[in-house]
Amino acid sequence: MKYRFFTIILIIGGFNLSHLSAQQSDTLTLDLTRTVQLANDSSLSAFRAKNMYQSSYWEYRTFRANRLPSLTLHMTPLSYNHDFTRRYDSEQNIDVYRRQQSFYTYGNLAVQQNFDLTGGTFFIDSELGYLQNYGEMERSQFTSVPIRVGYRQNLLGYNSFRWEKQIAPLKFEKAQKEFISNLEQTAVTASSYFFDLAMAQAEYDLSKENLINSERLYRIGEEKHKIASIGQTDLLTLKLDRVNAENSLQNAEIQLNRAMFALASYLNMDKNTHIRISLPDYPKNMDISVDEALVHAKENNPRYLESKQNILELSQALDRTKKESMFNVGLSASVGFNQVAETFRNVYLHPLRQDIVALTLSVPLLDWGVRKGRYNMAKSNLNIAELTTQQNELRLEEDVIMTVGDFVVQRQLIKSAEEAMELAKLAYEQTQERFIIGKADINSLTLSTNRRQQAQRNYVSALKNFWQSYFKIRQLTLYDFEKGGPIRVNELLNP
Repeated sequence: MKYRFFTIILIIGGFNLSHLSAQQSDTLTLDLTRTVQLANDSSLSAFRAKNMYQSSYWEYRTFRANRLPSLTLHMTPLSYNHDFTRRYDSEQNIDVYRRQQSFYTYGNLAVQQNFDLTGGTFFIDSELGYLQNYGEMERSQFTSVPIRVGYRQNLLGYNSFRWEKQIAPLKFEKAQKEFISNLEQTAVTASSYFFDLAMAQAEYDLSKENLINSERLYRIGEEKHKIASIGQTDLLTLKLDRVNAENSLQNAEIQLNRAMFALASYLNMDKNTHIRISLPDYPKNMDISVDEALVHAKENNPRYLESKQNILELSQALDRTKKESMFNVGLSASVGFNQVAETFRNVYLHPLRQDIVALTLSVPLLDWGVRKGRYNMAKSNLNIAELTTQQNELRLEEDVIMTVGDFVVQRQLIKSAEEAMELAKLAYEQTQERFIIGKADINSLTLSTNRRQQAQRNYVSALKNFWQSYFKIRQLTLYDFEKGGPIRVNELLNP
């Protein structure tokens, strides 16, 4: 009989151990560093940040490509007309309709190079055309421009190339900084979910431990009540503590599952993933001064670049409205050769010199103050942007100062919270022992239990505030204080 009993116990124990090991094998243990890495790799916010950066990257590539020579082929492969068209009859001095039937084809190959300094465009091109008339005056002709070199620009007008050369590199630099800042914001958010789960996990572990201790103390209380060591009221209090511990464990399990689901969802993982949190330590020798953080923020924070870009774009608009309110002079000049022949063989023989010079003039005479209004509006927008920039810089400096201050305070709080947690745990264990031997009452035991739970919460909360302050400083400065260098885009794209 005893043999069968021990056999059953071994079978049940073996099943429980195998079930426990299966659960452990399905559990994913995450520390803070790994959580941030997964967030930067897999979260939807990181995916959005990377796509926004890629869009800015190709926009900048387009700008760079526009600064290089371009080769373009313009063609009219086929143009056929068969209709009546109006023509002037010089003998009768009247307009008449004549039947027309013709075939036309044309091609132009051009190389262009924009010149940023003056805003003009150099070009070299070559043309070939063919015209075939049908009917009473059937005739075919070829026309060619073997080579032509030219230049065109507005002499006094708005130079868009010069402004693009100033704004586009700044805009791409801002996009790089914004990409880093967005990923650092992802780290802030991921750390928040991480510590929410850490808090829920700590609450669950404490609740489970409290339930075990409550059951043990209730059994001890029953034995003491039998020998009249404690009264009925104290025994009922112990029983109530056990019931409350069961309810607390159920609530803690609900909160744990919610926090686990939230973190898994943010990391774009399977929602049923069982996650176990490994609490991080904190760097005890890392010192971040306000002055150092302000220097790095002014060098790297995209808000400064955004303000600078905004002022440049509004200055561009002011320059454009100013130039458009005055008269404009345009110049176009080219030197080349051309020829006309009835056969393709002769169209390139003995070409004639072709010189073309055109000077255009545009003078606004009366617009009822439209141009002046646009200019004054652009000037006012620029003044507003300059004042807004100053305010934004002051807010950013204030944000940096306050965040660094929080970081320093939270590091000090962690030390005291860690010490308080150890003391509360030790006091709880000693109070339990004193209660067992009858030297402590129920109130002392309950008080020590609450203090231990609160000390655990304070420690996890202090860790969360410390690391969130640190990630916030990284986001504001885009500087890695652990490695001692600025955060680079390549490090994030190719970790």
